This record gives sequence, C-alpha cells and structure tokens, in this order.
Amino acid sequence: MDKRLELHYEKLSEIYNDLWETRPDYPDWMAEEIRDRLRVTEGQRIADIGVGTGLFLRRLLPYATPQNPVVSIDPSAALLELLPQDPRLHAVQATAEEVVAGEVSLPYETFDAIVIKEAVHHFTDLENTLAGLATRLAPGGRFLIVALPPRIDYPLFEAALDRFASEQPEPEKIAASLELGGLKTTIGYKEFPLSVDRDKWLRLVGDRWMSVLSNFSENELVQGLKEIEQRYTRPQLEFNDRFAFILGERPAA
Repeated sequence: MDKRLELHYEKLSEIYNDLWETRPDYPDWMAEEIRDRLRVTEGQRIADIGVGTGLFLRRLLPYATPQNPVVSIDPSAALLELLPQDPRLHAVQATAEEVVAGEVSLPYETFDAIVIKEAVHHFTDLENTLAGLATRLAPGGRFLIVALPPRIDYPLFEAALDRFASEQPEPEKIAASLELGGLKTTIGYKEFPLSVDRDKWLRLVGDRWMSVLSNFSENELVQGLKEIEQRYTRPQLEFNDRFAFILGERPAA
C-alpha cells in the first residue's frame, strides 16, 4: 500500500465511528446482503480481503469457530487494530497482491467463500490480482465483490466525482477478471437510500473519508467544499448509494 493510502486509512481509523453515524442502518443491511449472496454454511473457510475494521463480518461470524476462523486481510495496521477481539477472526496484514504472490502465510490453501467490499479500485493490477485470487476458490465456492459503479450520486464536488470515475473499474471488467480465474459470474445491483445532515457531510468530506479525496491538496479540498456548499443548500442531503454485486462461482467438483 502506497504512503498516501496508508496515511488516509490511519486518518480514517480516527473518524470511523463518526462516519457510520450518518447511516446507522447501513452496516446491517450490507452485512445481510453479503451473507445472503455468499450463502455460507457452518465450517466453511471464509476470507474477507480489505476487511477494514470488520464492520461487515457480523453476519459471517456465526459460521466460524476459533478452529476455523474468518481470515481477515487488510494492508492497514490501523484498521486491523479496530477488528473485534474475537477468536473467530484471523487477522493478516497484507495486500491482495501479496496474497496472490504467496508472500503471506494463510491458514487455508483454498477458500469456500471470499468477499471483497469496496477495495478492488486499489488493486495495482486488477485483472491478474482477481484472477489469481479466484484460483484460491475451492470447488463449489463463491467469490463476492461489492463495488461502487464509476458514476456515483454522492453530493461531492465535480472534480472528485470525475476522479472517482476515472479510478473505479467497471463491474463488467471485474467480472471478466474473475472469469479469467475460471469462475462463472453474474452482476446485480442494489440501492440503499441515504439522508445525511449537510453540516455532518461537509465535515466528513473535509476529513477525506473517501480515499479519492486524499488525491486533492488542502486548497483544492477547500474549494471543493465551497462548491458543495453552493450546490447543495438544503439542511438534509438525500441520495442513493448504488452498489454492484459481482458474484463468481466455481463449479462443484
């Protein structure tokens, strides 16, 4: 992970609780979406790549045990420190690229379920990384990637929306990369409605809560905040969070 992203996630760890106050029902909603799409069963080997603080693991933990933990992989030490202290989690500080290259020790050679939520845009080589991870999926396994589409409906300044779009891979490209690893893929979409206090939103943007915001200088961010203030004048901001769910499946042996 490059230094810019490392610093971004260190800062994010400081404001993480503040971030989710804007959408308190969302973590449970997303956790259920992940669980239902992965269709995990007790005793399966599960990996969460880009786990962060483990916020979306709560629906998967009942299927894990201390002897068969969820492998929780993230390059950020600051975020991994916020993982629940639970023996059913096995934390690994690593990038997805390091996992593919075999540079880290994992408790399982293959997995029955793999999930990556909003992290693939950080991959330095999307195609080879996803294809390589797909080879770690056992027969009958399911690989779920949750990603925002390139064009989002967030109340951000125009330059941030354009930069985000340029860095975010199309869901079809993500699916094609999984198919290179021998998986059969499907793509689905689902929206989560949001209502956020305008002042709260401006503070989050000022704190660079999205990684794309770390690309902007202090002056650019100040100008961007002014643009948001001028464009969005209502005290409550309402918009939809739209997610692509890319599911890869390996046929049973």
